[in-house]
Amino acid sequence: MEEKPQSSTATPTDEEHAVGVPAQVAESPAAVPSASSDTPGYTRLQKGMILAIVMMAGSVSTISANIYYPILPKLATYFHVTPTLINITVTTYMIFQGLSPTVWGAFSDSLGRRVIYIITITIYVGACIGLAESRKYYELLILRAIQSTGSASTYVIGAGVVGDITTREERGGYMGIYQGGILLPLAVGPILGGGLAGGLGWRSVFWALVILGGTVLAALGLYLPETLKRFRDSSKWWTIRPIDTCARKRKSNQDTEAVVAAASQPKVKLDFLAPFKVVFGGEVTAILLFLALYYTVWQMTVTAMSTLFATSYGLTTTQIGLTYIGNGAGCIIGTVTTGRIMDADYTRTKRSYNGPDEDFPLEKARLRTIWIWSAMQIASTLVFGWTLDKKVHLSVPIIATFFAGWASTSTQGVISTFLVDAFPGRSASATAALNMARCLVGAGGTAAIIPVIEAIGTGWAFTLWSLVMCAALVLVFVQMKWGGRWRRRREEKERKQ
Repeated sequence: MEEKPQSSTATPTDEEHAVGVPAQVAESPAAVPSASSDTPGYTRLQKGMILAIVMMAGSVSTISANIYYPILPKLATYFHVTPTLINITVTTYMIFQGLSPTVWGAFSDSLGRRVIYIITITIYVGACIGLAESRKYYELLILRAIQSTGSASTYVIGAGVVGDITTREERGGYMGIYQGGILLPLAVGPILGGGLAGGLGWRSVFWALVILGGTVLAALGLYLPETLKRFRDSSKWWTIRPIDTCARKRKSNQDTEAVVAAASQPKVKLDFLAPFKVVFGGEVTAILLFLALYYTVWQMTVTAMSTLFATSYGLTTTQIGLTYIGNGAGCIIGTVTTGRIMDADYTRTKRSYNGPDEDFPLEKARLRTIWIWSAMQIASTLVFGWTLDKKVHLSVPIIATFFAGWASTSTQGVISTFLVDAFPGRSASATAALNMARCLVGAGGTAAIIPVIEAIGTGWAFTLWSLVMCAALVLVFVQMKWGGRWRRRREEKERKQ
């Protein structure tokens, strides 16, 4: 059985209080959990500090996508292209958002979280500088791809960090807080983008992202410890923070037991195909496809909002930014509340289960609330489409986006937590698989949304997507019916290797 989480009353050492997070998590060999153990060995204070850092890093990806939406009409005017071509920059961003974490996620599972964070954020800052100085449409297109390559993996690596520092019983709550933090830009990003573009021009949006990226890079470099278990006490240069070096100089004898224990952890081979194996391996393919379809409809909604609100209601760039508040607020409420629901659901299922650990109904414990969020998103999508089609008062489609955001992010939170639980040794790669599935399908949807609306009308376009979501519910049934059997078969195969 899994061990209980450590008591929240555990007292950090003076050195931990000084830096906020542990320089070393020293454990004797006897106390070091096995590879399959679910006890990470962090106090609540340490978890909170680490969580704050990775939330800040993860927000880079979210804000880079959402600060961009209100300036789409301005970019179309400046670069003398159609709204459809400008939407291609969104599509390109999403394609690389789906593909790049498959590489960086594999690296972070093999080499550690910290160094990959630093590399990707450095790439991101460079791309933002280029975007702020872009003069041609092709420059915008290429640099958005590079920007996505740097920023997209922060979400995946952060999910891996949360998996590193939490137990199953508490993971839902921590994942909810993590996702709530990184989704905060869904509310403030469009407002900031609209305000900056309206007052200082669209280039100021990218300069603001340069400042954010630089701040995140400094926080990661100075304060984030390595959380991947086998590197947690490593002396390898890329795992050591400057404050760790200072602490070691003050100590006359370094505790080598923890280093030996960390070195004894099994190595994970660098496997760039790991996310593809998760997606196409069959075990979770159904639930990933389900998520990809629901995420796509949500992305089509938020992508089309700026164009639809501008044409239907004649809103300015700043006003368009304000219309995204509903969606962002729904996302934040969804992630925070869903985390608590997941923890309670998991605990309830575990208490009522008396069988062997390997047969624990993980799918039931994690996925059964999806039916609620599915119904909410389908209904809100229909309301959004038809109220825009009939030019109902502006407040109604905005309220619809509140519930769409709530439902969509709740669904993503449930499924991402399930994947971290199902693939504990490769949590970053599993999250990269989720990210790849949703972003690649979403990229196609965002490219198609405006042409489809122009062809059949706003109301019927979103009715079509709602019917697709209804049909996709079959995939949830498949996952809950047979997913546990497929997962246990894979786990048994891994134990024999």
